[in-house]
Amino acid sequence: METKTEEEKEMKIEYFKEYSNHLNRDMEFKVFGHDGTPILVFPSQDGRFFDYENNGMIEAAKDFIESGKIQMFCCDSNDQNSWSSQNPDNRYRIEQHEAYYRYITEELCPRIHQIANQTGILTTGCSMGASHALNFALRRPDLFKGCIALSGVYNARFFFPNYMDDLVYANSPVDYIEGMAYDHPYVEQYRNQQLIICVGQGAWEHPMIEDAARMKELFNYKNIPAWVDFWGYDVAHDWPWWQKQLPYFLGHLFP
Repeated sequence: METKTEEEKEMKIEYFKEYSNHLNRDMEFKVFGHDGTPILVFPSQDGRFFDYENNGMIEAAKDFIESGKIQMFCCDSNDQNSWSSQNPDNRYRIEQHEAYYRYITEELCPRIHQIANQTGILTTGCSMGASHALNFALRRPDLFKGCIALSGVYNARFFFPNYMDDLVYANSPVDYIEGMAYDHPYVEQYRNQQLIICVGQGAWEHPMIEDAARMKELFNYKNIPAWVDFWGYDVAHDWPWWQKQLPYFLGHLFP
């Protein structure tokens, strides 16, 4: 029997469909890779677990996955019930996000630890996926060791323009980082994270540019060594650019 070389072996891919007690429905996720640092991938707004793969992002990270440097865990969203919802009850909307937060942190992350056989999860995502990637990494620095956030908004007022409460505040990085004391215990944890924010300066990148700039100011003020990277004026809010950005930053984290 002919044996395949390492280069000829197919990428390990696993599919899971598991019931979430926090969301009261089945949630699906897909795992790419056989070993390495686990990376939780949030889909873009209202997205599904297969969108990241379908938009060429797994292919863009293929070298890092197949070499065993990373495993990518692509999850489902709950945005349609929260951030994207047109329900006039804003409290209900943000409570729906909190249910998703509990699903991710209390149900999915333990499964990631189990499957990857290690802790220390990175987060990533594009657009709304980047918003979640940064927010989750900052809310739980004990659980997530950093993020690669590509073209996200980090101000909850983009989705709740005329409403603010404790839960909206808790999911608005520009607000809670500004309000966090310099000696808050999370700040020291942030200094040990690998926080990467990237945004282009081309088409459809507003207000993402402004939010990234504000996060850069806040991180600098709190002496948090995050990498906030502004790409060129030709760099649009679109998948072909995210396909370039992802391996660029992975190359810095996993040389």
